[in-house]
Amino acid sequence: MDRKRFLAAPTFSEYLETVEKNRELWHALSRRAVADEATRERARAIPGSWHVVALTEDWCGDAINTLPVFDRLAELTPNIELRVLLRDENPDLMDAHLTNGTSRSIPVLIAYDADFEERGWWGPRPAPIQAWVMTEGMQLDVKDRYRGEVRRYYARDKGRTALDEFLTVLEAAALS
Repeated sequence: MDRKRFLAAPTFSEYLETVEKNRELWHALSRRAVADEATRERARAIPGSWHVVALTEDWCGDAINTLPVFDRLAELTPNIELRVLLRDENPDLMDAHLTNGTSRSIPVLIAYDADFEERGWWGPRPAPIQAWVMTEGMQLDVKDRYRGEVRRYYARDKGRTALDEFLTVLEAAALS
């Protein structure tokens, strides 16, 4: 990732104005997104400045439920800057961050340091729900999978696990 490409990418707020699918849900979850004080303190304690690219598409239910909380954290944390790129328009980035080495699952958050060197990535969903999706969830029709357990998970979790996992990625990157 070079600086020019990062800076040309829209901020989350700019991206939010372009979403078409699930527009009302994107906006509602964005208004309600929270990054609690302990999470913000943890993020601020990570040394360095971090440029984060989110790969997404507006139809993705996992993105709808996680990107607003990542944006809220970045808004409130001076050492994290978030930009958004579309998965289908950025195959070079997507193909370098495949789930299980084969799937173009999104969202994916890629962390770059101050020199725009990649230092780690997270995605496409928090580990507890990813484990369920890859096992029991695979027995269900995709629409049933997302209408049921996945929606309930996100409603209960409110992005806390996603933030925790992503901050773990940043903390490890800062130590390496």
